[in-house]
Amino acid sequence: MIATIIPDVRNHYPVLLSEIISIITPQYGGTFIDCTFGQGGYTKKFLEFEKTKVIALDRDLESIAKAKEIKEKFEDRFLFKNIKFSELNNLKLKNENIRGVIFDLGYSYTQIKDSKKGLSFAAVGELNMKMGINDFSAKEVINLLDEKELAQIFKYFGDEKDSNRIAHNIVEDRATRKITTEELVRIIESSKRKKNRKTHSATKVFQALRIFVNKEISELIYGLINAAKVVKKDGIIAVVTFHSLEDKIVKYFFKSLSENKSVSRYMPKGEEKINLFKSISKKPIVPTEKEIQQNPPSRSAKLRYVLKKEDFYDFETDILEKFDHLIKIENFSKKLWRK
Repeated sequence: MIATIIPDVRNHYPVLLSEIISIITPQYGGTFIDCTFGQGGYTKKFLEFEKTKVIALDRDLESIAKAKEIKEKFEDRFLFKNIKFSELNNLKLKNENIRGVIFDLGYSYTQIKDSKKGLSFAAVGELNMKMGINDFSAKEVINLLDEKELAQIFKYFGDEKDSNRIAHNIVEDRATRKITTEELVRIIESSKRKKNRKTHSATKVFQALRIFVNKEISELIYGLINAAKVVKKDGIIAVVTFHSLEDKIVKYFFKSLSENKSVSRYMPKGEEKINLFKSISKKPIVPTEKEIQQNPPSRSAKLRYVLKKEDFYDFETDILEKFDHLIKIENFSKKLWRK
């Protein structure tokens, strides 16, 4: 994921906020699940509408302090859970009127600038990249996975053209020295055949490592599946993505549920398949020029959303099969899991 970087930490800037509000219409009330709470930008806006309730999720422990501030002000209308959004179906939601599930897949400025997390190639020291509730860090990935595995991570999760060269040089260098953040950046820069003047040489590899360390592919897929389960009929699922791999997954999932490919598991056998969701627009919503000027990294944001047409919980989907090749790469991590 590419960071949702904001120019001033004191003035948190949630991306495409006005567009999100117009889509989920919180003025009519209901419960909304903010799957990526972060600094609470979306949540605080939703709670401005008196008939709303927000259930916020975030795997990052740093979000707990911000959640406590909001809880003090909206005790009866706000609930925070320090869990991964792939687990949102484990929440007790039977009596909740879930009218919207919202995902903002970007990293915040505070997360990127947190040296302990080590998400940025500008960081110093030991490799980390853990966002919370993790089994391993980037340090273990770089030092323990083999050359072929590293190359596939860089290629498929970062679209890195020089993935093989970079992986080979990492394996060679780690035999004689410790691979720190600074050392990894040096290896990447020396491995690149062509330099991109607009983008730092390490951008794609660091993106790939963040995705791998935080298992962002399976997290997103299961988050989408469970969001489709819990949202009520006529409710909205909205997702803001920041790179093409995320957008590809969201686009496929929404399109498949909006065509005659999916069916509730409770439908009678032999029943003709129906559209479970309605896709309002084939094209994603992108930031205005004004928003991009205020917050330049928002230029890569894309917002897609669907409306749930039928009342169902379990349903059939082939999204796991569609992206099985990416799940298999994620499963390289099994050798890194702590006993």
